[in-house]
Amino acid sequence: MNKKNKGSRIPKWAWLLISFATAMCLWYLLSINPKTARSFPNLIKTVQSIGTMIDRGVFWSDISSSLISVGAGFAIGFVLSLPVAVLMAWYSPVRNIIEPWIQFIRNIPPLAYVPLVVISAGVGRRPQIIVITIATFLIMTVTIYQGVINVDETLIKAARVLGATDKDIFLKVIAPATLPFIITAVRLGSSTALTTLIAAESTGAVAGLGMRIRSLNNSFDTPPMLLYIIIIGIIGMIFEKFVKFLERRFTGWQEKREV
Repeated sequence: MNKKNKGSRIPKWAWLLISFATAMCLWYLLSINPKTARSFPNLIKTVQSIGTMIDRGVFWSDISSSLISVGAGFAIGFVLSLPVAVLMAWYSPVRNIIEPWIQFIRNIPPLAYVPLVVISAGVGRRPQIIVITIATFLIMTVTIYQGVINVDETLIKAARVLGATDKDIFLKVIAPATLPFIITAVRLGSSTALTTLIAAESTGAVAGLGMRIRSLNNSFDTPPMLLYIIIIGIIGMIFEKFVKFLERRFTGWQEKREV
């Protein structure tokens, strides 16, 4: 208890600085170790590679291309996952038909079906969006489905006794109770969209963070490659902050354990 109180006296911004300083020290140690120096160039070289990639005329186009693919794939996956998850939870025939295939496909790495997508959709942005859509759709469908089936059955029965229709039950009972799971699905979906990026951009992309990482890996140009990896992490953190904002905005009523 005393240790927890001592830790709570330190503000969060101080912990953030400590965490950042620890990471920078670890990075420095990796950059001077002969066994890891080639894979982890120092901070200065990595930051300077921003100018290198800008001079090559690919830095901003890579970022924008990846954001378009990730955003489109995530949005389509989310729009598709909502009705499918609700139908699976609400109607057993739909669940019995769809659920086995969702469980089957979601265990297959995206790299495995990328060639099939390319054959069907060609090269370019379309297959990238399709691959990201598949990956995000699967994880979000499962998460939202779990939220719907976990709604208290007593509330649904009470609503039916009071004469509520399926539409009323969905809008006034299921939707509010499932909202925390939907927010969690958004968090997992955005993370999945980014982790699928390299697989998605192996479909003949001409720009993008994932495509550039593979290209730089072929030439062993590690400073910009590490830079692009860090950029993907930063984008993921921005997405996470946005999801937390939505969580505070729409699920502030939910009780949570303080940590």
